Amino acid sequence: MKGYWIAHVTVSNPDAYQAYTELAPGILAAFGAKLLARGGKAQVLEGQPGRDRHVVIEFPSYQDALSCYYSEAYQQAIKYRADAAQAQVVIVEGL
Repeated sequence: MKGYWIAHVTVSNPDAYQAYTELAPGILAAFGAKLLARGGKAQVLEGQPGRDRHVVIEFPSYQDALSCYYSEAYQQAIKYRADAAQAQVVIVEGL
């Protein structure tokens, strides 16, 4: 079954965040990821408004999604995001 990252992000320092956005796509591609949604229009229909950006990334499997997140390369990349944004990332198994 496919795996998905669902991320909700608020960028507080776009210049610093750029380092993360330059590294992440190559790392994701190495794990077979496909970006389904990143930024773009969004409306909160239920619950409290949260983050500004919403990202959905599809992986060939749930395990690939986990392996990518916990990979040494991605863990290094998110260090660039730490001071530039707040993020909530959930990994979900597909149907």
